[in-house]
Amino acid sequence: MRASRLLHLLLLLQTRRRMTTTELAERLEVSRRTVLRDVEALSAAGVPVYTERGRHGGVALLPGARIDTARLDPPELEALSVTGLDERLLARLGLTAVHETAARKIAARQAGMPGEGTRARLVDVVLVESTAWLADERTEVDVAELAEALRHRRRLRIRYRRSAEARTATLVVDPYGLVVKAGRWYLVADDGGAGRLFALERLAAYELLEQKVRLRAGQTLRTVWTALREHTETAGQVEVTALLRTSRLDLARRILGARLGEVRDTGRTWCTVVVRYPDVESVRQLLQFGDHIEVLGPAAARDRVRTLAADLAARHSSRTR
Repeated sequence: MRASRLLHLLLLLQTRRRMTTTELAERLEVSRRTVLRDVEALSAAGVPVYTERGRHGGVALLPGARIDTARLDPPELEALSVTGLDERLLARLGLTAVHETAARKIAARQAGMPGEGTRARLVDVVLVESTAWLADERTEVDVAELAEALRHRRRLRIRYRRSAEARTATLVVDPYGLVVKAGRWYLVADDGGAGRLFALERLAAYELLEQKVRLRAGQTLRTVWTALREHTETAGQVEVTALLRTSRLDLARRILGARLGEVRDTGRTWCTVVVRYPDVESVRQLLQFGDHIEVLGPAAARDRVRTLAADLAARHSSRTR
């Protein structure tokens, strides 16, 4: 633990060159006395670090001194190789600590590069937040433990609850890996030789089997995920035409995504939109727009909305239960 703290102290000094003991104590989450003891230990070991007394004193590296602390360890390289993860997702994988250390080493390295300091770092002006709005991150399994299990490249026996079903089923699958999409975690695996997504929030349990994983030739996590994503995001063959309040058009684009096709007459109070679905039953998604939408066709879609609306009206009648 102390070795990690000493490395952190050096990285901070290489980035800032000079810091007060109070600043260092706050960043290292220790007392000022501990900081002074650490500085004394580093100095005794030949590290060019010293303390300055007085109003503008503190702890500093000797002018021109550079410590080669920017070399990344294998765990740090792995943490950085998983790009696009925000703080919460890194925490779910158990990568917070090594990712922070790697980031400090990079910052220390950048601090000594020519031209740095004249402009802000990209990390200071760009923030990546991968979690969806109002996301519920509950999962039954530990994501970090599952990721580690998948590295053994063995088959899994899982207990999984399909959407809209109450009970779990037991399956033996061949896993490719994990994917996080808009804050939701998925296990990508072959089930009976076909690729499938398993939402971790409905994965009740898993068991690593002795048999080696049996993956399809030429397929990887990336290729299988791409195929599954494209299938999921395919707009569909049923074209539903509707009138939508123009004030709700931005909301429709956010909710419907690629399913929203042609949009006409946007300069008026109401606009005409075309929404593509895989089947008529999917038109129930449009009920969330309430009185801001009217389905015009096809007739089967309009009839289905009428039936669903009548059922909702009956459920919300004034009768007392």
